[in-house]
Amino acid sequence: MDNSLIDLTRNVLDVASQKVSAIEDINRTTKMLAFNALIEAGRAGDAGRGFAVVANEVNSISRQVSVVASELRSEIGQLVDRMATVGEDLMVRFRGQRLADLALNMIEIIDRNLYERSCDVRWWATDKAVVDCIAAPTPDATVFASSRLGVILDSYTVYLDLWVADRSGRVIATGRPRRFPHAVGTNVANEPWFRQALATKDGADFAVVDVTTNPALDGRTVATYSTAVRRDGAVDGDVIGAMGIFFDWEPQARAVTTGVRLDHSEEAHTRCLLVDAAGRVIASSDGRGQLTETFPLETGGKPMGHYVDKYGRLVGFALTPGYETYRGLGWYGVIVQSGEKSH
Repeated sequence: MDNSLIDLTRNVLDVASQKVSAIEDINRTTKMLAFNALIEAGRAGDAGRGFAVVANEVNSISRQVSVVASELRSEIGQLVDRMATVGEDLMVRFRGQRLADLALNMIEIIDRNLYERSCDVRWWATDKAVVDCIAAPTPDATVFASSRLGVILDSYTVYLDLWVADRSGRVIATGRPRRFPHAVGTNVANEPWFRQALATKDGADFAVVDVTTNPALDGRTVATYSTAVRRDGAVDGDVIGAMGIFFDWEPQARAVTTGVRLDHSEEAHTRCLLVDAAGRVIASSDGRGQLTETFPLETGGKPMGHYVDKYGRLVGFALTPGYETYRGLGWYGVIVQSGEKSH
């Protein structure tokens, strides 16, 4: 992206100013010639009267040319200033819309990714080993369930762990008991993902909570999806427990925010963010502020748009549109561009 339109406008002003200056130079020479002619006509007496008339007329025309040249310089300057302002506005709008489109693409990639996570949890909660280990939590049943979850994790590397909790909220099986030994036995009865899982209306429903850290998973940042485990794995079966799956958020989200297709010249002064409904930064292309920074997004009530903030930065944003059965959590894709490119 460059400033060719604005540069062209400035070039027009430069060329016009040069030509007006040339006219003024010629006019000054004309005035001088008319002045000299009047002097010579005076010396010639009666014989020079006719020549004096012509010299006076030339002098009059010269004064008119001076007025026109002055007005032309002023009017061209005003017009070029207006053209430059319009050009800058167009460039900001063009860039802003482009940033908003990139922000939408960024949040849509996340939506589609997380939709798949919602499908995963609803599917795995019906696995016979998972259902049986809650219905009859014998040591053999829980060990077998853990091994089944481990097989899933071997294929789905985007997850940190998968947990199965009984109706009381006690975790009885996990997919990585060696990596996260403190997970089994953890009481999650007060965790939002567990409570929301128990409240799902049927086996087609699921719960998702905002990105947070999980102490039992070494404090890693996760996006958690959950659903109820139902008797016999039936869609309308009685709730006997819950399953929670922990999406390894940071590397996946970082890949999305750093994968935005920016021009090379933009990269140094552009920041790509994912923010939650409260404006909390949950991912950033520069690795700063995750879960600690609140971005003051000014949407004006619009789901998508752009604006120049009080710091002169150009901000493009887009609200999560959701995907299929995943409605989203009010997250936004945000791209902030500072420096000379933002105007």
